[in-house]
Amino acid sequence: MTLDRRRFLYGLFFCCVTLMFWGMLPIALKLSTGFIDPVTFTWLRFTFAGVVMVIWQAKRSKLSEFRNLSATNFIRLMVAGTMLIVNYTFMVWGLSYLHPGAAQLSFQLAPLFLTLGGWWFLKERVFWQHWACFALMATGMLLFFHPAIESSTGLTGIGFLIIQVSALGWTAYALLQKSLFRVLSPSNILLSIYLYALVVMLPFSHPASLLELDTQDRWVTLFCCVNTLVAYGSFAQAMRYWQTVQVSACIAMAPVVTFILTELCVSLTLFNGVIFSADADRLSLLGMALVIIAAITVQLISPVLEKRRIKALHTLSVVTDR
Repeated sequence: MTLDRRRFLYGLFFCCVTLMFWGMLPIALKLSTGFIDPVTFTWLRFTFAGVVMVIWQAKRSKLSEFRNLSATNFIRLMVAGTMLIVNYTFMVWGLSYLHPGAAQLSFQLAPLFLTLGGWWFLKERVFWQHWACFALMATGMLLFFHPAIESSTGLTGIGFLIIQVSALGWTAYALLQKSLFRVLSPSNILLSIYLYALVVMLPFSHPASLLELDTQDRWVTLFCCVNTLVAYGSFAQAMRYWQTVQVSACIAMAPVVTFILTELCVSLTLFNGVIFSADADRLSLLGMALVIIAAITVQLISPVLEKRRIKALHTLSVVTDR
C-alpha cells in the first residue's frame, strides 16, 4: 500500500468516525432534554472532558505552554470559553423545540457567521461566490422549514433562533481560538475552556440531580460525554491526513447522518415518545439538499479563490516592477 493511499484511508476512517459521532450527538442530546437541564448537562460534559484532557496533557508534558500566557490572552480564553458554553447550552435547549436533524441542519449557518466574522474582524476577503452560496443556503433553509412557516408554528421558529444563538457562540469561539493559536496548542485551548466552564457553570448547575438518573439516562449521559472527546479527537486526526477542505466538506454531511439515524430509531421503535419522524416532504428534502450543497461548495471554493487572489496579486506586482 502506497503512502498516499494509506493517508487517504486513515483520513477517511477518522472523518467517518467524526461524522458518525456528530451525527448521533443531536439524537442523544434530544434524549437528555427529558431528564436533565441543559446547564447541568453541559457542565458535566465539560467536566468530563476537562479531567480527561488534564491527565492526557500532563502525561505528554504539554502544560508548560501556560507559563507564558499574557493577561490579554487569558481574557481571550475566558471569553472564548463563555462563547463555547453558549454554544453547548443553547444547542441542548434548541433540541427541546426541534427535530434532531432540523437542529443539525439549522447549525449549518455557522459557516456563514464564521465567514462574516472573518471579514469583519480579521479583514479576510469574501468573494461573490461566497455570497451566492450563502443565498443558496438561505433559500434551502426557507424550503426546509416551509411547513412550519406555512402553519405559523411558533415553537419551530423559537427553536431555530435558539440554534442560531448556539451557532453565533461557536463562531465567536472559533474566531477567538484562531487568535490564540500563536501561544497555545488547540488541545490546551480546549483544556483551558473546559476547566473554565467547570468552575463558572458549577454555581448554576445541579450535580445532585445526576444521582437520580436511571440506567438508560446514565448511558445517554456517558455517551454524550465520551462523544465530545471521540468526535473532536477524530476530527483532529482527520485534519492530519486530509486537507481542511476535504474534512470540512465531509463534516457538512452531518445533518444527513442525523436524519438517517433518526428515521432508523423511529423504524425500530427506539425511544418512543421522544424521537419522532421528521415527516419531511419533497420540498423540505430539496431544501436540505440545497443547504448541504451550499455548505460543501463554500468549503471547496474558498482555498481555490484565495489562491487565485494571491496569484493575481503576484502577477500584478511583477508587472509593476517591470
